[in-house]
Amino acid sequence: MKKDYRNWVADSELVKFEVQVEETDLQIQADKNLTEEAKTACVKYRKIIKKYGLQKPEFLTSLLPLPQDITVPLIIQDMLKAAQLTNTGPMAGVAGAVSEYVALDLLKNTPEIMIENGGDIFLKTNLKRKIGLYAGESVLTGKIALKIEPQDTPLAICTSSGTVGHSLSFGKADAAVVLAKSGALADCAATAIGNLVKKPTDIAMAIEWGQKIPGIKGILIIVKDQIGAWGKITLD
Repeated sequence: MKKDYRNWVADSELVKFEVQVEETDLQIQADKNLTEEAKTACVKYRKIIKKYGLQKPEFLTSLLPLPQDITVPLIIQDMLKAAQLTNTGPMAGVAGAVSEYVALDLLKNTPEIMIENGGDIFLKTNLKRKIGLYAGESVLTGKIALKIEPQDTPLAICTSSGTVGHSLSFGKADAAVVLAKSGALADCAATAIGNLVKKPTDIAMAIEWGQKIPGIKGILIIVKDQIGAWGKITLD
């Protein structure tokens, strides 16, 4: 999948750089270039996930929740908990989880951070930000943006699409966007909500289902030229 949408992200106050480790492809913005630190963090969390996957192979393949385990690293606990809350497999939250944990490591070296990982974002900002929304061939792509207030961050903004990209989706939403403090939860919830949307008339039902998930701050769904939103969603 071409990532032309990354060219939409421009911020003269922050340094933009990219880090790729195997399948993980991050675009990062910070107050200075932290490529090496980001690569180190990315490798660390990928190793944790791989190691747990070797111990519990079902962790990497299950499309349903698995039992919680408080003895494992926090990133694994977050993915297991998010899956339970959203009735998905834990790997549905991997991109959001990696974004969050890499960001938290980098915040030791920068006051602001924005990480995009396959359409999933985690950010901590001191200024108001606008996040452009990419919804494939929908007429709304590039026409609207999320307004993010600094006091609402750190924040995860994760997107699932049944029409864009290679991630597994059983729905037809051009974009199902979820805001949450947890990257894994936002990612799993976006997947679960997106799976419910087969046609524009499903938007209201999917939002009603999603708003019952503990920890969700906002939901935005785009199908063709139709849009629905709930919670802490402010559009520009």
